[in-house]
Amino acid sequence: MKQPAANSHPPAPLPFVLVNMAMTADGKIATANRRVSSFGSPRDQDHLLQLRATADAVMTGARTADLNAINLGPGPAKYRRLRLKRGLAEFNLRIIVSRSGTVDPDAEVFKHRFSPIIILTTRRATAARLKALRAVAAEVKLCGAKEIDFSRTLRWLRAKWGVRRLLCEGGAELNDAMFRAGMVNQLHVTVCPRVFGGRSAPTIADGVGAGSLAQATQLELKSARRQGDEMFLVYRVLSK
Repeated sequence: MKQPAANSHPPAPLPFVLVNMAMTADGKIATANRRVSSFGSPRDQDHLLQLRATADAVMTGARTADLNAINLGPGPAKYRRLRLKRGLAEFNLRIIVSRSGTVDPDAEVFKHRFSPIIILTTRRATAARLKALRAVAAEVKLCGAKEIDFSRTLRWLRAKWGVRRLLCEGGAELNDAMFRAGMVNQLHVTVCPRVFGGRSAPTIADGVGAGSLAQATQLELKSARRQGDEMFLVYRVLSK
């Protein structure tokens, strides 16, 4: 029987990954022109910040960071106190994913310096883009040739940055990639009382998607509660 090398180490464990999204009754997360992407109630915003208060890091895609005036932080002081009470850092780590490194260095998120920002990209990013991003981010990590290797990357986040609990807030293509990679443990969905319509309006998970029913991500409903005209659903992702 072959013995492991003396200096070999088991891979770092994966973080627990939550995806949190608000969607319309017809399953859209933004209008077709993407001009409207924030439509939940104050209750939904509180739910988002409550989830952030449980996470070591918050992750989003480049388009979401570019098109929205967001900072990915924990929010007002009461949520920061919750974090400290739970033994977490007052401010969460922030992660932006872009396969081609097209994150705008002038995006709103980079104007807020309260915690490190990590950019995950691939070797598709040009040297000029990498240089510009390294000027505004704490670290720019190459995570594959053309696609992000999420299994290896999330283990790296756990090992180097201590990310045990990771909250993913979209967008649609990032969610799809995370689901296809089998990285998601839990899905939180707020169903809002609106209909956007539009063939090209994004859903919770766009991108490549499942090629067959057998490849679909299977979910188990853990809880459902109504507040006002919104439904707050929590699903556990079943292992494939």
